[in-house]
Formats: sequence, structure tokens, C-alpha cells
Amino acid sequence: MKQLPNRLLSIDVFRAITMLLMIFVNDVSGVKNIPEWIEHVSGKDDGMGFADTIFPTFLFIVGLSLPFALQNKMKKGESFLNIAAYILLRSAALIIMGFFHVNFGSYNAEAAGLSYSWYVILVTISFFLIWLDYPETMDKMKKFILIGIGVGILMLMASIFKGGDAEKLHGLRPSWWGILGIIGWAYLVCATVFLLVKGNLNAVIAAFIIFMGINILKHMDQLNVDIWLIGDASSVSLIMAGAVISLLYSEIISKGQDRKLLGVFAALGVLTLAAGHVVRPFADGISKIRSTPAWVLISIGTAILVFELLIYLIDVKGQKNWFKAISPAGTSTLTCYLIPYLAYSVMGLFDTWFPPFFSTGGWGIFRSFAFAFAVILLVGLMEKRRIRLKV
Repeated sequence: MKQLPNRLLSIDVFRAITMLLMIFVNDVSGVKNIPEWIEHVSGKDDGMGFADTIFPTFLFIVGLSLPFALQNKMKKGESFLNIAAYILLRSAALIIMGFFHVNFGSYNAEAAGLSYSWYVILVTISFFLIWLDYPETMDKMKKFILIGIGVGILMLMASIFKGGDAEKLHGLRPSWWGILGIIGWAYLVCATVFLLVKGNLNAVIAAFIIFMGINILKHMDQLNVDIWLIGDASSVSLIMAGAVISLLYSEIISKGQDRKLLGVFAALGVLTLAAGHVVRPFADGISKIRSTPAWVLISIGTAILVFELLIYLIDVKGQKNWFKAISPAGTSTLTCYLIPYLAYSVMGLFDTWFPPFFSTGGWGIFRSFAFAFAVILLVGLMEKRRIRLKV
């Protein structure tokens, strides 16, 4: 077997594929008459559709990347406080963005005095101004001015926000935090645990087992206490599972046991899938909406097996060019996630939408894939001009 590198290109490819599919499933949710297996399964049902696999996979990939980022900082000799500040700032950025996103759904344009499209555009522009990957050579004063403008716009948008019905208006308020917010909170918990145990493999495995145990007990109605920050521990379990797999990878190749890697990952993937089906009958079935243990374990098992396949294709066989077209989604992932908000809002400004035949059936599915690829192509062009978010 070819000697594997210390940094896995397959993680970037895995992230790119997942982001492509996330854009697709978000867009295809507005398409009618498509196969049920593509969509999310109802919260009251026992099952999962294709759309239900995307978000947990993304959380797993956050976990895959976590050890590489934090261990690099540790190896460079950065202090505990500096790394803790990095974790806190990164989490805060995601939580803030998620907080605004989740409030978009209740925005009352008439009461706020600003159209929904303009509100989303201005909030998104502020995100870019605040968290843009500014060149190191850029004049610091210019950078601070741009960041200040972004903060000012965001504060203005927060102050004018009105949500709900005219009879019962409210300001910005948290609910389920949105996708970015969930990632932010879960990353804060998992990265902090990782830092405290200094990336020790056994300790990280123990943390995963504890989180997974909490999730199982919650859904068996054996734990009726809400645990601060982690909720039912589904999101933190997914991220911590990814961290375990990354550390196992590093452990195996550091011992020169590369040939064992794919066998170990295959066994772990199959065993985790089996565990998901074992807990399914007595722990609330399979459901993304309810974030059940079966959904968590099946998602982890599937992600491990897909990641193993990508290691073989990308890192062993060197077939990274197969995925070159979507590579910006792996390197400018947050930018890819935000661009559709801008695209839909611009379309709303001009009252321009997809033709009816592109909003139903097979043509609608084609449209959603085309839209996802178009977003990634645009982000690739932006990336070449250093227009990308970095948190």
C-alpha cells in the first residue's frame, strides 16, 4: 500500500462533496414531485432519507478536521489560552451567523421597513466584511475599517429586526440556532474537550462514548435532565466520532501499519452501522428531526465507509483530479454555504424565479444540481481573488 501522507487530501474532497450535496438538498426542498427518498423524513416517522444524511456527515467532517487544526497549533507551541481563544472566536462566528439565519424565517418586512431580500443581502455582506480572509499584506487600518463597517451593518440589522405577526412582534431571538449555530456550539464543546485532554486518543474515545451514552439514555427516557450546551448530545457525538477517526488514522500510520488502515475503518464502519440498527427499536427509532441514536450511529458508520473509500481513491490512488471541479467547496466551504442566500435574495429583488418546469420532477432535480455546481463555480472564481470567509 502506498505510504499515506500526514495531511489527508481526502478530507477536503469529502467536505467538498458534502457541501455540494448540502446546497443540492437545500435547493431541491423547493422542488415538487420528486422521489420521497431524496427528502427529509417527517419527524414523526421512523426512517431517514438522503437529505437526512448530509448534515450529520458535515458534523463528522468537522470532527475529522479538528485534530489536524488543533494539533498543528499545539506543535507550534501556542499557549493553552491562545488556542482556547481561537476555539471561542471560531465558535462565536458560527453561532452569530446561525443566530441571524434562524431568525430570517420569522422576519416581518412590513414592520421592519426593509424588504426580506435586502435584509438578507445586508446581513450576508456584513458577514463577509467581518470574517473575510483578508491578505496579511493588507493595511491594518483599512482592514479594521472594513471590519468595523461590517459590525456596524450587522448591529443596524439587529436593531431594525422585527419578527412574527403584526399583532405580536418580537426582536431577534434564539430558537434552534440554525445549522451554523449548531455546528458552532458543538465545535465549542468538542474542541474544548480535545484541548483539555491534549488530543489523547483514549480520552477522546471516552468522550465520544460518554456523549453517545447521553444521547441513548435521553432517547430511552432514562435521562430527563437538559445538559448545558450539548442538549441530547447528538451533534457533539458526530463531531467527536470524526475526531476519533482522525486520531486513529494518525496512530495507525505513525506505527507504519498503513495496510491495516482500510481494514480497521471498514470494520468500524460496519460495526457502527450495526449498532445503529441494534439501538433503533428501543431508543426512539431512526429520525434526524428527533436526532435519535440510530440516526447518529448510522450516519457515523456511513461517513466512515465513505471516508475510507475517499482515502483509497485520493490518498492511495492519487485521483484528486476527479474532484477538481468541486474543490472550492472543500476549501471555501462557509463561502459556499452563504452564497445561495445571496442568490435567492437577488432573485427576490428582481422577482425572478426558476421557470415552472424547473421546479418539479426530474427537471427540478437537474436544476438543483446545476444550481449547486454554479455556486461552487462562482466561489472558485471568488477564491482566486481572495474573496472567501475564514473563521
